[in-house]
Amino acid sequence: MTAIPAAARAYILAVILCAAVAAAPVALPAAVVPWPTVLLLAALYAVGELPARRRGDDSAPVGAGTFFPVLLAAAFLLPPAAAALVPVPGALLGRVDGPPAGVRRTWRAARLGLATWGAAHAYLLFGGEQALRAPDFPYALVPALAGSLACCLLLTVLDGGIRATAVGVPPSRSARWGRVPPPAVRRDLSGSAAPHCVHGLAGLMMAVLWGSSYGPLSALFVLLPMYISCWIFAQYHRERAAHQATIRALVQAVDIKDRYTRGHSERVGRASVLIARELSMEEERLEAVRFAGLLHDVGKLGVPTRVLRKEGPLTPEERRVIELHPEYGHEMVRGIGFLGEARAAILHHHERMDGSGYPYGLVGHQIPEFARVVAVADAFDAMTSTRSYRRARPVAVALRELERCAGTQFDPRMVRALVRALERHGWQTSVTSDEAVLPTGPPRTPRSPGTGASHQIRTG
Repeated sequence: MTAIPAAARAYILAVILCAAVAAAPVALPAAVVPWPTVLLLAALYAVGELPARRRGDDSAPVGAGTFFPVLLAAAFLLPPAAAALVPVPGALLGRVDGPPAGVRRTWRAARLGLATWGAAHAYLLFGGEQALRAPDFPYALVPALAGSLACCLLLTVLDGGIRATAVGVPPSRSARWGRVPPPAVRRDLSGSAAPHCVHGLAGLMMAVLWGSSYGPLSALFVLLPMYISCWIFAQYHRERAAHQATIRALVQAVDIKDRYTRGHSERVGRASVLIARELSMEEERLEAVRFAGLLHDVGKLGVPTRVLRKEGPLTPEERRVIELHPEYGHEMVRGIGFLGEARAAILHHHERMDGSGYPYGLVGHQIPEFARVVAVADAFDAMTSTRSYRRARPVAVALRELERCAGTQFDPRMVRALVRALERHGWQTSVTSDEAVLPTGPPRTPRSPGTGASHQIRTG
């Protein structure tokens, strides 16, 4: 536990102690515990955790979301102390994302045990025991939803505590102790309440069938549709992860080849999303416009390295070679179907509103919308980034230059959107060459052709 802050160690130990106290009544001589039910539910939940443990990639786990209703069914079927034991074997066997594995598994077992214990108490408080003996819908839904929300609330509070103690900042500003950083605690609660209610309904159905004449085996059929939906989601997650890996590999290849603009693609992608959000584009298009920004210069992979890294002025022939990079990039990504509109942006991001751009000299709204977005983001980052051949311009100066060139080089609507977005979010300029200090000699020629009005704006 040496890698965990002292405050987090104390917090984890306190939660483990609370979970042990919550489960302690099962050890009393007078305790009546339906051990067969406890063991069956614990085994079922543990089996659900095993696929995530065996998984060798970064895809979404199928077990955790699918089998969470088992814990709520335990809260509805068992006394609170016995219900707290059900998640323990699965939590201890499940996969963890980093060291120390033992501490993380124990923390997860204690966290889920307390949440299940709290759900069982809330369920009993709202009359759940009588509702389960003689199911009377929709009144039986009230204790089930109460138990689900209690479970959700406890998990949110426990997660907020570990964030505060492990990271040392308030939960509203810190990241989850683990792999996926969440938003503020309030958003955690509101975002997870609905899924917990759905799991609670499934758990209630399992509990009703478990005590029916059909027996525990019938309760397993409740999990089948949830398992199928989670499996489909896992396949989507794997495909999405493969897409992201493809994009990362291409961007890294461009950065390696053209060291003068390292990091430029990521910032253009970020600025493109800022513009797109300001234009109220649909969520599904935001990822595509980010891909367009990330890959707008992928065609540089087809440009000879000696031209990209040439120290002196470019000859007209070399400039024409560099001007082919949009077409090279479009050819490279033509077969990547998930890029969608991003492919047109890669081809046309050097077009100008007045028709003097390249490769095809499109005019105005003949230029695809994504290309007009990326053109503004590209020029903005090129001006505000320090490179080996010139210093960065201040953001305000760069924005004034974009506004001056709006209508001739850039779409005025995209420029206005960027201005509004930066007023809201700001911008951090960066060094994009391998040199942190500018040379004292004559300035180097930029690695790609000038595209601004009178060649004043040069893009990466």
